[in-house]
Amino acid sequence: MESQIRAAIRDCVNRTSRKPFIWGGLSGYQQLSAIGEVLRSLSCRQIDADYLSVLSVWVDLALSNNLSVALDLAEAHKWLRRITECLRYPNNSRRISGNVTDITRTAEIPKTSFQVRCEMEELLQKFVPDPQQHPAQFALKKKLQRLWEKYSTYLLHCYDIPGLPPDNLKIESLFSHLRRHQRRISGRKSTVELRDLGQYQVLFIAQNEKQLLEQIREVPVAEYKTQRRRLAKAVAPRQQKRRLHRNPVSTIQSLVDQHTELLTVLESQVLKY
Repeated sequence: MESQIRAAIRDCVNRTSRKPFIWGGLSGYQQLSAIGEVLRSLSCRQIDADYLSVLSVWVDLALSNNLSVALDLAEAHKWLRRITECLRYPNNSRRISGNVTDITRTAEIPKTSFQVRCEMEELLQKFVPDPQQHPAQFALKKKLQRLWEKYSTYLLHCYDIPGLPPDNLKIESLFSHLRRHQRRISGRKSTVELRDLGQYQVLFIAQNEKQLLEQIREVPVAEYKTQRRRLAKAVAPRQQKRRLHRNPVSTIQSLVDQHTELLTVLESQVLKY
């Protein structure tokens, strides 16, 4: 459990992200803050030499040393969200709940490219961060201002042309899904060789479903179970990291509870002797 808690802390300070609206550094700081909150709530136990208490001190030190940077990033993230609200979809808003996607028409009149441009330029004028006090906000403003001046003319056609999507995220998501599936079934990092066959590669080996079933049955059940156990062991760290990202408090709390239970057992054994 202690090694898993250390791994969770390492994940916080080295967390990355490719998504534009989820920043790895900011999410990592918030995740580390949740871990520190759980560790601070622990009572000292003599048998483990206050290991988690010492770990809590180092976590609090990391949080205090990076507090100003985290606050700057959080404020920059708020401005990024405000800017994305100006570039809203003109015709409808999409709400995803579980496996069902509901498309509800907005009550407001769709904005024109001229209105969006005016709102965006007004917001950029209000966004005036201090480069000395808020370097992250200043870097964001500088980058956004340059991109807006260079590409704004080409970004606003979707507000005036009916049916023109404002981005190509759907088609990129489709290709990403196909590539991930091909890597999973092939074990290869590159998908260049699989571009033509894709996820249907196994069907080219068999002429029909009966032959395909016979090929699957050639794998011994014992060997299949062995490989499944190896796979489960290999993906366990990734699953733990995913749970940590989604709900760091409950994940760390469960590890701490297991740690406490083990200490209780050890204490009882020490008292016996």
